[in-house]
Amino acid sequence: MTTYTAPVRDMLFAMNELAGLEDIYSLPGNEDVSADLVEAILDEAGKFAAEVLAPINAPGDRQGNTWRDGEVSTADGFKQAYEVFCDTGWNGMPSSTEFGGQGLPVTVSTAVLEMWKSANMSFSLCQMLTLGAVEAIAHHGSDELKSTYLPNMVSGKWTGTMNLTEPQAGSDLAAVRSKAEPRGDGSYALSGTKIFITWGEHDMAENIIHLVLARLPDAPPGVKGISLFVAPKFLVNADGSLGARNDLVCASIEHKMGIHASPTAVMVFGEKEGAIGYLVGEPNRGLEYMFTMMNHARLNVGLEGVAIAERAYQAALGYARERVQGRIIGDKSGATRPILHHPDVRRMLMDMKARTEATRALAYYVAGCMDRARSDADENVRKDNQSRLELLTPVVKGWCTETAQSVTWNGIQVHGGMGFIEETGACQHMRDARITTIYEGTTAIQANDLIGRKVAREGGHAMAALIEEMSVTRAQLEAHADSQLQKIGASFGKGILALREATDWLLANYERNPQAAAAGAVPFLKLAGTVAGAWLMARSTAIAIERMQGPDAGFYGAKLVTARYFVEHVLPEANSLRDAIVNGAESVLALPEELF
Repeated sequence: MTTYTAPVRDMLFAMNELAGLEDIYSLPGNEDVSADLVEAILDEAGKFAAEVLAPINAPGDRQGNTWRDGEVSTADGFKQAYEVFCDTGWNGMPSSTEFGGQGLPVTVSTAVLEMWKSANMSFSLCQMLTLGAVEAIAHHGSDELKSTYLPNMVSGKWTGTMNLTEPQAGSDLAAVRSKAEPRGDGSYALSGTKIFITWGEHDMAENIIHLVLARLPDAPPGVKGISLFVAPKFLVNADGSLGARNDLVCASIEHKMGIHASPTAVMVFGEKEGAIGYLVGEPNRGLEYMFTMMNHARLNVGLEGVAIAERAYQAALGYARERVQGRIIGDKSGATRPILHHPDVRRMLMDMKARTEATRALAYYVAGCMDRARSDADENVRKDNQSRLELLTPVVKGWCTETAQSVTWNGIQVHGGMGFIEETGACQHMRDARITTIYEGTTAIQANDLIGRKVAREGGHAMAALIEEMSVTRAQLEAHADSQLQKIGASFGKGILALREATDWLLANYERNPQAAAAGAVPFLKLAGTVAGAWLMARSTAIAIERMQGPDAGFYGAKLVTARYFVEHVLPEANSLRDAIVNGAESVLALPEELF
């Protein structure tokens, strides 16, 4: 079983050349950030991921968590690793300095978060949910809530959760039934059951801060009547010390396909007098507030797709370098060689590598959009980047995680029969990857958000702006002196055309034939991701050609070959996806229910 090595060189390429990190250094609040600092951070994070988190990944998967009488004990080594993680400042790295974080650009923290997710996805989920809860409270909570909870959550002393789903209310949050009754002192008594609560109960932190969606007595029906509350596991005294245990309990933990070392809890609130909770912001605006947390979580789950694909690729490559099996076609020397020399193994590894690098490029590019949308001094630049961020968030979440399914699948295939054996680790990567397309909104939910709110209802302006920028890249490549880049530009043009035609069809049919539009929603999301990924890979080729003669020629030569593979083998999928969108809705909807 191979360990994990952070791909720092490729991360820096994506950050600097595609996300525009050098420009981000100049944004307000980033004055102390430099290239040397970023490289030092990535090097240290890579060591922590490889030396502390990766070694407990497979054992944690085998052992899982233990539930007894409402208490959860984590897998061996997790509590100790978490203590070191927090003591060295990693937990609060992306958070605001106002609450004790380091306030680094999202683009930088994205690369570090990828490392945690690759090394140990189960472990990383605890930080991910905590940071999401921090964002929700920081944006919408009162000053009192912020001062009471955020410093300890940012440091990692306390962790956070998101309590949305109920047994009768999965993705349909309009069906939420949990109640919040005023207690007369400004607090509320919460009651209800929440399921699928990631890190809802554990022994790694002294307190767990639950963000809970519930309804006030006079709340209107549907999503407009949902409010957001903070409900700590232990109540917090006026001096900041911990008080009594709140009336909330972990009733059980789930037995899951993957992420075994991440406890997924069933949380019961208010079995006695009611769990004490505190309103976040205004009544009946809970879903709006929770989306602050969910949008960050969706980008981070997309990053999980990148991370687990990288881990699966490294494992498959390591095995292919060592495993000797069969004769190499066309090799008459009689020498025995590892399976890396078999053409089909090379095909699978190239596919894994190219798709992983394309998803990383897109995730980091969107992180750069977030930095500019937050901090650029020019209002128009902020507005344009916010528009691009909103357009591509569901694509990052949906396409990157769907891509991880094929990459981890190929990871098992490269291992052959040994890939089906748990001891190699390839199985765990595939099992862990599977949840990424489901939680924080399934691929279909992301796709419907994309075609609805982000394209059709917006008039397609954001997508048109993206396509126009892609077209500039295509023209530059076709006009380049290098024949390889000319061919890449021409092929990329076909992908752009497929996306433009599918977008035009969607705009023409979304209102008049919504079921047909929805039938093609997931193919449209995959099309957008494929073409956006190809755009960033195409941009990479122009940079690689310029630097092939320098001291890092091997790296840039590999970038060029990998981008060529993506354009020649992956981008052609754009045409079939366009055809499925434009011509395929009728066959999706034609079969009568009784014939299924």
